[in-house]
Amino acid sequence: MDFTSEILQNLFSSMSVLDLAKFIIVGLIAGIAAGSFGIGGGIIIVPSMIFLGLPITHAIGMSIMQMIFSSLFGSFINYKKRNLDIKDGVFIGIGGLIGASFSGILLSVLSDIVISVLFLCLNLIAFYRFAFKIKPQLSPTPPTLTPFRKNMILVCAGMITGVFAISLGIGGGLLIAPILAYYLGYDSKKVVPLSLFFVIFSSISGTFSLYHTGVLSYEVIQGGLSIGLASLVGVAVGIYIVSKISSMLHRNALICIYIYAICVMSYKVGEKILA
Repeated sequence: MDFTSEILQNLFSSMSVLDLAKFIIVGLIAGIAAGSFGIGGGIIIVPSMIFLGLPITHAIGMSIMQMIFSSLFGSFINYKKRNLDIKDGVFIGIGGLIGASFSGILLSVLSDIVISVLFLCLNLIAFYRFAFKIKPQLSPTPPTLTPFRKNMILVCAGMITGVFAISLGIGGGLLIAPILAYYLGYDSKKVVPLSLFFVIFSSISGTFSLYHTGVLSYEVIQGGLSIGLASLVGVAVGIYIVSKISSMLHRNALICIYIYAICVMSYKVGEKILA
C-alpha cells in the first residue's frame, strides 16, 4: 500500500491543484455520462479539454486512457448481469487491438484541424441518429454464416472501428453497431455490451500506440489517470441516476450533451479556420 501511495504521489506531485481539480470534475462528468447513457467518455472529455486550452491530440490521449477504466468497470457489470457474450467479445477485441494500434500513426500524421472536423462530423451523425430516432436497420434475413465467417466479420468490425473511433478518442458504438446489426442481425441489447468490451482491447492498444508515437506525454498521462480514476466514481453515480429519472429526462439530457460537444467543436474548428 505504501509503495502504491508513493508512486501515485510522485506521479501527481508536479500537477497543480487547479489542474487536478479540473481533471477530476471532467472525469466525474464523463463517468456519469457513461453510466447513465452508455456513451464513450470522449464526447465529454475531448471538447472539455479543448475548451480548457489543450491540443486535440492531448485531449484524445486523455480520453482513450479514461476508456480503459470505464470499459473495464462497465464490462464487469455486464458480465455479472450475464449481458456479455465473451466469445464474440474476444474476436471483436482482437480486431480492436489490431485496428487501434494504428491510432498513434494517424494522430501523428493528421493535422489538428482535420482531426477536429472528423470528430465534429461523427458527433453530428450521432446527434442526428439519436435526436431523430434513426436506428441501424437489422438485416431482414440475417445470413447463415459458418462460425469462421462470423468470427472474421467480428474481427473486421473490431479493426475498422478501432482505427477510426480510437483515433478520435470516442467509443466504438457509433461505428460498430450498424456493422453488427446489418451483417449479423444483432440487436442493440447485444451490441452495447460487446461494444463496451471491445473498448477494453482497443483503448489499451491505442494507449500504447499513442505512447510509442510520442502523442502521450507525461502531462497527458497524468491527466488521463486523473480523469480515469474520477470516472469510476462517476460511472457508479450514473448507473444510480439512470434508475431514478424518467425516460424523457434521460433523452433530453443526452441531447444536451451532444449539443454541448457540437457547439464547442464547431467554435474551435471555426477559430482554427479563421486563424
